[in-house]
Amino acid sequence: MRMANELELDLVEISPNADPPVCKIIDYQKFLYQQKKKAKEQKANASKVVIKEIRFGPQTDEHDFQFKLNHAKSFLSEGSKVKAYVFFRGRSILFSEQGEKLLLRFALELEEYGKAEQMPKLEGKRMIMMIAPNKKK
Repeated sequence: MRMANELELDLVEISPNADPPVCKIIDYQKFLYQQKKKAKEQKANASKVVIKEIRFGPQTDEHDFQFKLNHAKSFLSEGSKVKAYVFFRGRSILFSEQGEKLLLRFALELEEYGKAEQMPKLEGKRMIMMIAPNKKK
């Protein structure tokens, strides 16, 4: 305390749980500023999750499927998640197993780009499936 007073600085307890507790003689306001700055920097560097949606119908044709598959590949390679869903209109809900097959085939084709986070599940008139990108090495 005496040394801190002589230097006109603060005595700050850095880690109170250590044996003996660790203290530093520093300018406390500057210390707080540095900590805020580090926290802000870490927050800025944190990756933000982007979700791209791809919509299918239960009767989606082969060409449309391949076209949407290529879009999904580009989304996954840039690091975005893909939310693929089959939208059922009117009585087309009768083809729910057809929609499930479509989504499972979609996930199978994208296996080298990403993995399915959740299997297809029916929510109202939509059957939804999430695909997350593979981790880059």
